[in-house]
Amino acid sequence: MFNRPSSFKSTAIKTIVFTMLVGIGLSGCTNPNTPAGQEGYVFEKPRIFGSGGYRGSLTGPSNYGVSLWRNEIINIDMRPNTYTENFKILANDDLNISFNFHAVIAIKSGTVKQVVEQFGAENWYKRFVRETFRTYVRDEVQKYDSVELKENRSNIADSVANKLKDYLIDSPFQINNIVVGNINYPEIVAKAVEKKLAAQQLLSEKETQKEIARKDAEIRIEEAKGIAEAQKIINTTLTANYLQHEAISAQRHMADSPNHTTVYIPVGTNGLPLIKGAR
Repeated sequence: MFNRPSSFKSTAIKTIVFTMLVGIGLSGCTNPNTPAGQEGYVFEKPRIFGSGGYRGSLTGPSNYGVSLWRNEIINIDMRPNTYTENFKILANDDLNISFNFHAVIAIKSGTVKQVVEQFGAENWYKRFVRETFRTYVRDEVQKYDSVELKENRSNIADSVANKLKDYLIDSPFQINNIVVGNINYPEIVAKAVEKKLAAQQLLSEKETQKEIARKDAEIRIEEAKGIAEAQKIINTTLTANYLQHEAISAQRHMADSPNHTTVYIPVGTNGLPLIKGAR
């Protein structure tokens, strides 16, 4: 039987071991990547070798590169996102009001390490912002009676936004906008609001009608003043000479007409025709 040299066997064993090690090594390689709009926190979980922990940050879209160590990544969305909270709160007049608040919050660029290590990574909103945000909303809403909420929604939103900005000033997070959503009143309040709006509308209509009537009265007064003034002028100008002048002018005009056959005999005072009064 042919026996292979022991050196050949040793080389074969080494080759097999090397191949296995390469396979194991390659299977442990990773290439962490971060999509657009996000930042990545690259870290290594400790294995047999290596200290583990934070390795670096990525700004998407990008890759960390192939690594012999099993690096992993936590990607955090840095873009502004809307966070909605629903409420059912007793207003200042002890009526239960349902509504929602919308907060648009973004994460400051380059802060992914701080977000992951200090604020709970993907859970940063629930851990650090949510309850404080809800507390500020409750505090502001309870300052108003239920019927005043809709009229003051912008004031409430501004106040909550300012408080939240102060709270987050030293954090990686920034408030872009705060908006009060739909406000739903209990049925009794909704009916009261409807009646109030209807009464205001009716009052507005009455004021409009009153203004129209006042303008009409002013017009009639001015017309009456004009008529009275005209009558006064006529009465002061209707003298005997003026009437004689008007009568002669009328007679002359009729006499010049080719179809006129009436003869006027000036037998009255100052040459005016006599006019027989009606019985």
